[in-house]
Amino acid sequence: MSFHIGIDLGGTKIFGAAVSHDGATLFTQRRATPRHNYQSTILTISDIVSAIEAELNSSAPVGICIPGSICPKTGLIQNANSTWLNDQPFNVDLEDALDRQLRFENDANCFALSESVDGSGKDANSVFGVIMGTGVGGGLVIDNKILNGPRSIGGEWGHCSLPFPKLEEQKTAALCWCGQKGCIESWISGPALIRHHNSEFNASYNSVEELINGATSDDADAQTSLEKHASRTARALSMVVNIADPETIILGGGLSELDHLYDALPKLMAPTIFSSDPHIDIRRPQFGPTSGVRGAARLWEFY
Repeated sequence: MSFHIGIDLGGTKIFGAAVSHDGATLFTQRRATPRHNYQSTILTISDIVSAIEAELNSSAPVGICIPGSICPKTGLIQNANSTWLNDQPFNVDLEDALDRQLRFENDANCFALSESVDGSGKDANSVFGVIMGTGVGGGLVIDNKILNGPRSIGGEWGHCSLPFPKLEEQKTAALCWCGQKGCIESWISGPALIRHHNSEFNASYNSVEELINGATSDDADAQTSLEKHASRTARALSMVVNIADPETIILGGGLSELDHLYDALPKLMAPTIFSSDPHIDIRRPQFGPTSGVRGAARLWEFY
């Protein structure tokens, strides 16, 4: 049986899957992420790989989907919001633990690759895959190949400044975990959406789900916050279009379930897209939460 193993290393869970050549998921394993424990993270991934190979009675190539990326110059993890991974030789340590060569890629890049190869972007030559959840990331795939770069930060739109900021946004920009102020992530991630809403309206929502329920129950303040979030997301994505001009954009992460974004974003983006044809194709993901692990499995070519 020909299959690859993908591992999606998330902030709260580690998800592993065996994926066949035709994209079928053969077996999965899910464990809680040992937060702030580097060695236990390595052991947990090793255990998941062992469990999958034992179940299918075969070894397989393994791809790892990680937050952040491996800096080509230092060989260490950079830019991970799972901060206990940063400045660690994670690839070397995990390869030693599993006694084999592995392939590593940023989680948003894995998401974009999965959706490009056999997901909702399979008919497009270029795909920008968006992650909007606890954090904000992105990946650009052209002809089913990840476009990265010499610093391994391709697609990191979440740590650019919010474009065309309004006066109130300039005054209320928050400090991002990366150390900069006013990053896109600090405006449109799930936690940022709730933080800005509660601060502006003296509210006490605890989750995006609660905010959506409030908006559908005629909470005018909640509706206003969702409209502002859509505006900020549109301005941020129009910057990506002006730089990379992808054929389609696919939304991923928890906030990809905000139904209004698919109708609202193309209209909101149009005024800031530098083209006489400003229409942009915004799509839902086909595989959603499993795209990361599927993309990780595809870091190795099937033969």
